[in-house]
Amino acid sequence: MPQMSALLDAKEREILRLRRQVAWFQRQIFGQKSERRMPEPEGVQGTLGEAFDVVPDDAAAPANKTKIAPHERAPGKKNSNLIDGNDDAALFFDESNVPVEVIAVVNDEAAGLDPADFEVIGEKVSYRLAQRPGSYVILKYVRPVIKLRADGALSCPLAPVGVLDGCRADVSFIAGMIIDKFAYRQPLYRQHVKLQDSGINVSRAWITKLMPAAVSLIEPIFNAQLESVRRSRVIAMDETPIKAGRAGPAK
Repeated sequence: MPQMSALLDAKEREILRLRRQVAWFQRQIFGQKSERRMPEPEGVQGTLGEAFDVVPDDAAAPANKTKIAPHERAPGKKNSNLIDGNDDAALFFDESNVPVEVIAVVNDEAAGLDPADFEVIGEKVSYRLAQRPGSYVILKYVRPVIKLRADGALSCPLAPVGVLDGCRADVSFIAGMIIDKFAYRQPLYRQHVKLQDSGINVSRAWITKLMPAAVSLIEPIFNAQLESVRRSRVIAMDETPIKAGRAGPAK
């Protein structure tokens, strides 16, 4: 009997593996009608049947059943009125990318006591999501002018060179403006309104002229990527069919 049971389990696994192969071939032949090609991750397209080895042979092995004694579980005490629950110490952000301001909370029980009268044995941390009134900052470069006593010559360091000659915009502002415009779909006139609301008085024409000048800085990157695409062995493209050259609609 043990040999017969093991043989049946092996046959069942073999049948499951063959069924998956047949289903895969059916999807290739009678799959979706759309001609749009879904590119593989990182532009790598798999070969026919290479995914079969990934499926373990014991995927359908019958699991050993274990009886569990009946028990009762008390419902957790959760306040449905809390948005984030009772855990306010859980991390919901990336500490390496988000600036964190540490605020020390004074313990009223230790007020007026001598440091020798108590001992700090630990600390508890809570996080709150906050927002500043303005996300812009002005960089003020102070360059001292000195006079040499030896010959009376004046000396002053040069102003920091920006990515655009004669422009008051820092590279961080230019990068943020491009990201807001093309990644977050924020028009330039809305960015201009944000600047005015933050107390920065610049003309709308200034930010409009700044955008094409900033885009010209990344044109070499575009040219390098385009050249890389042209030299690639595999090029992913959208092959979705469109209606063209037809006499009437939906024909």
